[in-house]
Amino acid sequence: MIKEIYLAGGCFWGVEAYFKNLEGVLETEVGYANGLTEETSYRELSRTDHAETVRVVFDDDEIDIETILEYLYYIIDPFSIDKQGNDMGRQYRTGIYATDKDILEEAKEFIDKKQAEADRKIQVEVESLKHFISAEEYHQDYLDKNPTGYCHVNLSDVPEF
Repeated sequence: MIKEIYLAGGCFWGVEAYFKNLEGVLETEVGYANGLTEETSYRELSRTDHAETVRVVFDDDEIDIETILEYLYYIIDPFSIDKQGNDMGRQYRTGIYATDKDILEEAKEFIDKKQAEADRKIQVEVESLKHFISAEEYHQDYLDKNPTGYCHVNLSDVPEF
């Protein structure tokens, strides 16, 4: 079955590049989620409080939601507040957003399980998707277009889960 989830893991360039190469991921799109307004742009993020987010469309017969969440957890610092890699600011907060209540419940259970194993508070938001605004075209597939662009994610480090 085809499903979608919205993942905020810091700068969306690397998160998109990482997820679009996973077996079972059918489509990715970078954008802005869960801010204060229905519209925004890259230049307005500090005012509108949106998170840089990647829409991930996947075939759950090939990759299940828990595996997707494991990959997100692997590439982020789940304890960091508003910072991933060298990027700092509210737009780089981490989050898991969905419109599907089952996916949202699985995400909450996943984070609860990780929290039980952790010695610090996990700072990953898990919320219903309020809105998703597609980012400007130059941000889509950015690292394909700019292979030397900065990325806080090690794109070659893809463990088996």
